[in-house]
Amino acid sequence: MLDDTDDIHPLFRGAPKTTEFKKLRKRLVQQVREAVEQYGMVSPAARDGARPRWLVCLSGGKDSYTLLAILHELQWRGMLPVDILACNLDQGQPGFPATVLPAFLEDRGVPHRIEYQDTYSVVVDKVPQGRTFCALCSRLRRGHLYRIAREEGCEAVVLGHHRDDILETFFMNLFHGGRLATMPPKLVNEEGDLFVFRPLAHVAEADCERFARAMDYPIIPCDLCGSQDGLQRQQVKQILDGWEHNSPGRRQVMFRALMNARPSHLLDPKLFDFAGLVRDAEANAETVAPDVPDLSPGH
Repeated sequence: MLDDTDDIHPLFRGAPKTTEFKKLRKRLVQQVREAVEQYGMVSPAARDGARPRWLVCLSGGKDSYTLLAILHELQWRGMLPVDILACNLDQGQPGFPATVLPAFLEDRGVPHRIEYQDTYSVVVDKVPQGRTFCALCSRLRRGHLYRIAREEGCEAVVLGHHRDDILETFFMNLFHGGRLATMPPKLVNEEGDLFVFRPLAHVAEADCERFARAMDYPIIPCDLCGSQDGLQRQQVKQILDGWEHNSPGRRQVMFRALMNARPSHLLDPKLFDFAGLVRDAEANAETVAPDVPDLSPGH
């Protein structure tokens, strides 16, 4: 089915016909479909029959191109009953090629919205020299994306974070935040009116890179934070790269651990009632009546 070149979404136009690429494409489709189903990302249709609408954020990087293509592939195959609106937020970075994404989306017939908001100047002005831009940049970007989603009648903002992003965030929180937390595949925003989905949660970054390169998508680098050295995420990424090099498959093992938490074997009393824990003997003593000798007459 995936190999029928006469039945293909325009985002896959010009796809390589090699066996290697077909396997990659099939794996990506399976992993995204698995995440969508496992985390319940598709809500029932509205009473009037309208399908849920997703705002799929497109930065121009390899991950967001992969996300957009695979979601459209699932929709094309009838496996994703949602309407998709691609959205790029042009943040006013110097030299940003503003015509690339509109031309790409129009050429492939993808419904989209391009929004210009100069958050770049705000970030550069507010962040002290030597500090990273990521926190403020992402907060401003998120605010605009939420607004756009509301204006467009979308129920969810869909992001291109993949398995490696989730692992790196876990270790950043572990090393620098003092907590066990990461990017969840599904959450509700602080206002409580929008979902945030990460359908690439099970997808390896290397697969996104292979896919986008094979499709020859016009990649746009992030010149705002991507040029800063010494970022905590880059340091964590180097650690994970080293572990993966020494023990291939280590990333996937660690990712599976995030899906297999045992609160009783951690230390958070808010997740497990350590104080109320009793031994089997104590529990039995409370539930089984004591053996009292019969002192009635004749005994």
